[in-house]
Amino acid sequence: MAVIAERGWSGAAPHFRGCSGEINLAPRFYHSGDAAEIDWIMRRLAAHAQRSGAGKLFTAGISLGGNALLRWLGEAQHEADFVDAACAISAPLDLAGGGAALGKGFNRVYARNFLQTMRPKCLSKLEQFPGLFDREALLQARDLYAFDNIVTAPLHGYRNTDDYWDRASARHVLGDITVPTLILNAQNDPFLPPRHLPQTAAPSVRLVYPEQGGHVGFLADDASGAAGMLSWLPQQMMHFLLGADKNRASNNPA
Repeated sequence: MAVIAERGWSGAAPHFRGCSGEINLAPRFYHSGDAAEIDWIMRRLAAHAQRSGAGKLFTAGISLGGNALLRWLGEAQHEADFVDAACAISAPLDLAGGGAALGKGFNRVYARNFLQTMRPKCLSKLEQFPGLFDREALLQARDLYAFDNIVTAPLHGYRNTDDYWDRASARHVLGDITVPTLILNAQNDPFLPPRHLPQTAAPSVRLVYPEQGGHVGFLADDASGAAGMLSWLPQQMMHFLLGADKNRASNNPA
């Protein structure tokens, strides 16, 4: 967002339902394949951009948001063409593969911390909608598989965790994306082992899998030799967005 501001652009960083510090009012939260939510957000931003006279509309999704963005791009196909270019960073493209990785080793620390943030939200949701899911089962859940089986899957129309992780994974729709899209995942991302990284996608999609970067931890040396420059990731994204839009314009002259 700082790089965007430096260019004189305007930007928005949407929060999913319940992530802004205020519990949402509907009997649902958000999930990795929430294409309908992304569609609402993108169309609202597109309308705002049109009213303000903005010439281009770019979008980026990070982690879970990246998977949801890719699901929307793939499901909407040409109906998403009002977006000029997109980026998905460290997206869990294969939720089953990522879920299995999060249940092992040090990754269990992340899963435990995530559950600690979600339990209070879930208990607040039960106060809004008593009986929405099993309170005691929620309190006993010790990993993401159990949590998604109790809350995420049934709350959002999936049969169980396996059904959710399969149907919500972006890997199924990468061949259907028509918007120029960068998918950037590090091969050492602990949330998605490299063997689960898709190797094929639509011609409009560029798959970039650097060896290092972890989970949204991309760093690089600057020209002076100072290590740990956080500017690498936004620079890569901006380079792709501007280049993809330029190529798209040259291939589709007015």
